[in-house]
Amino acid sequence: MSAGTPGGRPSAPLLAVAHGSRDPRSAETVAAVLDRVRSLRPGLDVRAAYLDHVAPGADEALGELASGGAGEAVVLPVLLTAAYHSKVDLPRALAAARGRSPWLRVHYADTLGPHPLLLDAVERRLAEAGADAGPGTALVLASAGSGDPEANATVGALAERLAERGPWREVVAAFASAARPSPGEAVAALLGRGARRVAVATYLLAPGFFADRIRSQSLSAGASVVSEALGDVPELARVVLDRYDSAVAVRRAVVRA
Repeated sequence: MSAGTPGGRPSAPLLAVAHGSRDPRSAETVAAVLDRVRSLRPGLDVRAAYLDHVAPGADEALGELASGGAGEAVVLPVLLTAAYHSKVDLPRALAAARGRSPWLRVHYADTLGPHPLLLDAVERRLAEAGADAGPGTALVLASAGSGDPEANATVGALAERLAERGPWREVVAAFASAARPSPGEAVAALLGRGARRVAVATYLLAPGFFADRIRSQSLSAGASVVSEALGDVPELARVVLDRYDSAVAVRRAVVRA
């Protein structure tokens, strides 16, 4: 049974749609994050779906909700930035689902990032890796990278926020693919500008191909420490619920109007 809303209506199920990867650590991480979400919101129907490589796909998961009698659902892109997948792939899948099941009201939540709690998560992972902010240490915020310049600009803005939060010598963004600088290039440039040490924050949801590339390039270029991917940190589960609650609040506002 789904948890109820304050007004007595059942909560809309949450369908969290992740990118998907051939690396099993990715789906394991998503499952762990969603287990934490369930522990924070007992009774909420929380399901996972994937855009690629892992079943079920978003279409299949929405079909299961519709055939199971759901009248509505909140679809949340488990992505750190808004780019092609959240702007094109998922809206296309949602449109197809609405065509097949017009009674299923689908509410589309925002991507996980940007969000202040994600900066807390980055700082948590850096601290666990032994990275300390200080005037002699520079920081690289390394993400997967995107062909969407707005997504890359979002990562750049997060790097600026991190610079404001801690006494780093300098904070720059880097990208494992599709954009420059690469993590290795960013580390080398910071060392060349006089940083005594360079820490690298892996701004990814889960371990996998890109996390391994970030670590390898960064250490080869002289980084002192590279943090783990965000993974199953408490902040991520809280962001998921914040995005879910915001989508539900919009739904209620529309209903009242």
